[in-house]
Amino acid sequence: MRRLLGATAILALLAAGGCDRKADSPGAKTMPKTALDEDIPPADVVTVDLPSGADPSFGATPMAQRVAVIGLLNKRNGVAREVSLKPGQATRVGDVIIRLRACEQTAPWEQEHYTGAFVQLDVQQFDRTWKRAFSGWLYKERPALNVVQHPIYDVWTKSCAMTFPVGGPDSVSVESETRSSAKKSPAEAAPSGEAPAPTTPSTAADSNAT
Repeated sequence: MRRLLGATAILALLAAGGCDRKADSPGAKTMPKTALDEDIPPADVVTVDLPSGADPSFGATPMAQRVAVIGLLNKRNGVAREVSLKPGQATRVGDVIIRLRACEQTAPWEQEHYTGAFVQLDVQQFDRTWKRAFSGWLYKERPALNVVQHPIYDVWTKSCAMTFPVGGPDSVSVESETRSSAKKSPAEAAPSGEAPAPTTPSTAADSNAT
């Protein structure tokens, strides 16, 4: 019995050693290391913390007020039409329902420009039930990023009407800085009990100041 146990133990050790040698053999495949395997992040990755409650799209048109134009094509008869929707709206064209969940475009000061819309396409089947044929983002400049795979209908993004703050998010009002550092005019230096005479703004920027 002791000899049998000893032989079994020796075989187990040999098998373990053989597995280790097999793993270290030149033909064994090893997974390459990536940045995720290291504790130190890559030097070209910068993490930025936004202030509490900050809105990254501050100054842009609110989502509910944007308007997207979606193109719809019937491949059978070749008829194409445009549909204008606001986020949260839906419209039915024959046996197709188009829903717009959101639309977005990159700011004018960005290097690459994208115009996208999150669209959902529902198509009525022969049994009168509705089936979702597509749900996702569609980009005007990069239509190949997300393709609507349907034998009859195709939809795509044509535009997203929205605005951004002039000059970018980090711009500073020059007018406010100039006014704060300039000397007060006689009208501004008048006693609080007397109202200054009205003046005509010299520029359009002054007339739009708040």
